[in-house]
Amino acid sequence: MGSRGALLWRQLLLALLPGLCLGQDHFFFAAAGGGGPGSPAPALEVVRRPVVLSEQQVLEAQDLSLSLLRGQGLGPLTLPLPPDLPELEPECRELLLDFANSSAELTGCLVRSARPVRLCQNCFQLFQQVTGKMDNISRAVGNMSESHNCAKSLLMSDRMQIVVILSQFFNTTWQEANCANCLTNNSEELSNSTIKFLDLFNNTLTCFENNIQGDLISFLQQRNYTEVCKNCQEIYKNLSSLYSEMQKLNELKNKAEPGTHLCIDVEDAMNITRKLWSRTFNCSVPCSDTVPVIAVSVFILFLPVVFYLSSFLHSEQKKRKLILPKRLKSSASFVGIQENPN
Repeated sequence: MGSRGALLWRQLLLALLPGLCLGQDHFFFAAAGGGGPGSPAPALEVVRRPVVLSEQQVLEAQDLSLSLLRGQGLGPLTLPLPPDLPELEPECRELLLDFANSSAELTGCLVRSARPVRLCQNCFQLFQQVTGKMDNISRAVGNMSESHNCAKSLLMSDRMQIVVILSQFFNTTWQEANCANCLTNNSEELSNSTIKFLDLFNNTLTCFENNIQGDLISFLQQRNYTEVCKNCQEIYKNLSSLYSEMQKLNELKNKAEPGTHLCIDVEDAMNITRKLWSRTFNCSVPCSDTVPVIAVSVFILFLPVVFYLSSFLHSEQKKRKLILPKRLKSSASFVGIQENPN
């Protein structure tokens, strides 16, 4: 069969496929006129005939059409996919699946640690994994060809850029939580100060719980938290002092960025403790340096007295005597003589 005959059969098959798949009427092409060795190619007469296909024939036609669309089989009738719709390379698909699994684990950890806040201490390892997977995608190249670059296929191939959006969400959440202030420089583990603070925080909550249980009868009757305030005062002061030290160190560490917070885990833990201590238990820490406080208070109270006394002393002035000059005296006496000639 020549090239023209192959083209005709290709057109015939493509014309029949939609009708076969949908079970509708199809066009039957019949040769019209006779032909000899020197005669031109016979014309095709279009005859419309209804076709009744069985279910098996419809399924076979559908499989055939899908094979053509996928670029499979049928020798010279193979229809390959267009070049602008390439399939992902195996290594690119593996990178995408790794990022998807790590993202799912990190998302679950963030949600589970939302209340009470434990984001940084529970999820920092998963965050490092997601960051590593994203770096692998950004650096990966499929088969050293620009068209199969994994970074281009996964990060820049569409308008939505789902992988990029998801990565930006994780980075923004991590930065707003200030988790770097709770971790070491390489962000591989919690810092020593953070571990010490969390241990002391847990001990403080344990002290609260134990003293409430020991004084349960008075607690139920009149909400008396005397035992909690008395027995947990020292450990609460230590926790508050450690928090203040961590704040000062953080301010010294971030001089160029004023107002930098501690990580959200530490801040939330301290806020919970202070609310329990001041609002729930109605406790207060007495000041041990009473003498300096009293002295400063007395000095402040006497400041208005000292101010008004000094103002009064400086405002009092001596009376000035009017001293006339000599010329003014002589003229005055001359005027008096003229007014009294007798």
